[in-house]
Amino acid sequence: MLFRSSVDRLMRDNYAFETRKKYIKEPAGYSTEMWDQYAEMGLLGLPFDEQYGGSGGGSVETMIVMEAMGRGLTLEPYFSTVILGGGLLQLAGNDQQKSNLLPAIASGELKLAFAHGEMQSRYDLTDVALSARRDADGWILNGDKCAVVHGGVADKLIVSARTSGNRRDADGITLFIIDAKAAGVSRKDYQTHDSLRSADIKLANLKVSSRDELGPVGRAAPILREVADRALAASAAESVGAMAEAYDITLEYLKTRKQFGATIGSFQALQHRAVDMLVSVEQARSMAYYATMMADHANAEERSNAIAAAMVQIRRSARHVCQQAVQLHGGIGMTIDYKVGHYFKRITALESLFGDLDHHLAAVSKAGRV
Repeated sequence: MLFRSSVDRLMRDNYAFETRKKYIKEPAGYSTEMWDQYAEMGLLGLPFDEQYGGSGGGSVETMIVMEAMGRGLTLEPYFSTVILGGGLLQLAGNDQQKSNLLPAIASGELKLAFAHGEMQSRYDLTDVALSARRDADGWILNGDKCAVVHGGVADKLIVSARTSGNRRDADGITLFIIDAKAAGVSRKDYQTHDSLRSADIKLANLKVSSRDELGPVGRAAPILREVADRALAASAAESVGAMAEAYDITLEYLKTRKQFGATIGSFQALQHRAVDMLVSVEQARSMAYYATMMADHANAEERSNAIAAAMVQIRRSARHVCQQAVQLHGGIGMTIDYKVGHYFKRITALESLFGDLDHHLAAVSKAGRV
């Protein structure tokens, strides 16, 4: 409880809506001061072992942080660096790679981004066309990655490449750690509709050493699946935080907005809609807890099926809550200067992360859970 209250207080004190607007205008697109505070509180090293400068936290601790960040609509590259990049290093990195990189993440010195998605791949984790061919001293990488979350501010990129096989084969995918400013790397940074930042990345005859291989050559598919499942569990908690805050804002509005001489919250029809929102929030929270418990499950098939089932409910709840939040606010809910619409934007962005509602519903159906 002390940890939760500390994280909640950090967001409450530093992420007022007007303050967030100022952070967006900073050169990096987020608050570097907040990033330093995350490091001081130990949030950047939360899931890492103590020998690597972390605190050995698990999925529950990650859930607490991500839910608070969902409420705050945070902009910093926590998800890309700690959850995705750090998660890949934990699962696939050798001792030297972990010793060199994880402490730098924990201290706030190193930011990572996971360059995996491609224009044609959609939600297929094994659809990788970026090529890596053997060279005398290692590998030469060529190809494009798109919509890399915080790819423009990352110091290093973890890139998935096709080292053998056909484009959609599970076998033949290899991960590499590369310097984001290396010759042969070009990045197009841009702001996304939820005010975060992403980048399109092009690798042109990029030479990497064999020392830059992350994990076994050609066998990255299971690692990708596990990191994606952990990332989905973390995003589930962020979604719950965002929709819970959207609900609280809406409830307060219903209590204060007057029409026809009475607060609109006194109208029974709107009370029913508010109750339906609360039910959706609590259903999503329950499934986020389930996803958190299953995130580290040893059986990959059971883990993925369980998290897909959780995401179906979370995607449905998030969409319902945010749609109702905007509608119950009326015209003000549609304006860029009012915060409730920004929660809708963030929820929409999260829905495209490693699979939308239809994608997860198809996975659940295939597993025989409907």
